[in-house]
Amino acid sequence: MPLAYPPFKSCPCGSGRSYGHCCGPLHAGQAATTPEALMRSRYAAYALGDSAYVQRTWHPDTRPATLDLRDGTRYLGLRVHGAQGDEVTFTAQLRLPDGERYALRERSRFTQVGGQWVYVDGDTPDA
Repeated sequence: MPLAYPPFKSCPCGSGRSYGHCCGPLHAGQAATTPEALMRSRYAAYALGDSAYVQRTWHPDTRPATLDLRDGTRYLGLRVHGAQGDEVTFTAQLRLPDGERYALRERSRFTQVGGQWVYVDGDTPDA
């Protein structure tokens, strides 16, 4: 079950907007209008433990059968480096369950299915 998150608090995606005016409506069912908006909402869903949202916004051909977000990973911050066309490059700062800090840099690819943006896959770009 995802963590309850107050709509007036700053959104976990780092946009600077409140959760209620940023990722909250997407988590509640509103469609993302851009790949960057979807990527930010997916990051926020990971941070809040909302595996149902992450699964729902993953392309059916590439999504895993199950996803458990209760492993103790903490999501510390998100930096979007660029968004162009159907790709978004970002770095997510994480604290792993053993306490180690980790920076995940990814170039994510998105596509539309039934008029809705979904995550397809990603790779690690060269530094």
